[in-house]
Amino acid sequence: MHVFITGGTGLIGSAVVAELLAHGHTVLALARSDASAAAAEAAGAEVLRGGLADLDTVRAGAARADGVIHLAFSNDFSSAEAVARSVAEETAALTTMGEALLGTGRPLVTCSGTPWIPGRPSVESDPLPTDGPVGGRGRTVTAILALAAQGVRSSAVRLPRTVHNNGTGGFAGLLTQIARQSGTSGYPGDGTQRWPAVHALDAAVLFRLALEQAPAGSSWHAVADEGDEVRAIAEVIGRRLSLPVKPLPTEAFGPLGEIFATDQPASSEHTRETLGWKPVHPSLLEDLEKIGA
Repeated sequence: MHVFITGGTGLIGSAVVAELLAHGHTVLALARSDASAAAAEAAGAEVLRGGLADLDTVRAGAARADGVIHLAFSNDFSSAEAVARSVAEETAALTTMGEALLGTGRPLVTCSGTPWIPGRPSVESDPLPTDGPVGGRGRTVTAILALAAQGVRSSAVRLPRTVHNNGTGGFAGLLTQIARQSGTSGYPGDGTQRWPAVHALDAAVLFRLALEQAPAGSSWHAVADEGDEVRAIAEVIGRRLSLPVKPLPTEAFGPLGEIFATDQPASSEHTRETLGWKPVHPSLLEDLEKIGA
């Protein structure tokens, strides 16, 4: 397939581009900056200049492709207002790409986070949350999946709290940033809450499988580690950075503090059995040993 991808030079996107090219697909990558364009070209992708907010460009990219993978997100979590702006920008872009694919039967693979279900790991059939700091993303992804009724082979890869590579990425990466800035490797609550995780290279394989195989309207969990205790994550970070490890108030973690404090393990049993996905790369706790190395 000729695949249009947004976010193709990020931690996950660069892995997805490499995975697609290694399996015979060609890639058209949206690139907002000169640096992103150079990185995409160096990886072997064709470049379409523009950003997620350039809806005419996004529409043209989707129309040119045999399939679309959406990964771009501004990742500005500095305030609740910034998160809301990021969600609104993504919603407009995804809606535009979905409209471009109506009636074509082509795949549109988007992403979200895994949901959290009290008392048990979440599974692929659980609904996404539609309230809270990132509830808008849940509403948007749900709407994209509903395009299955209008001739779009839409699917969603649900990403865990940490997608990592070489000790960076995701919620664990944010904990590391906060630790460096504050001088303390902290965690909210008692630290027994669990976060799922996956290596970026394993997640990339699942995005390719969803593009190639996923039925319309389906959701999949890119979860390798069902749930590591946040205290255990903070302990590795603290040891690698030679910083004290202790609980901190939820407010110390900014607009995502509420989510950071939530127990949210997730299962990928259905995804593995149905799509044949098998994570093979290092676990989160293993990968965090590379911090500072």
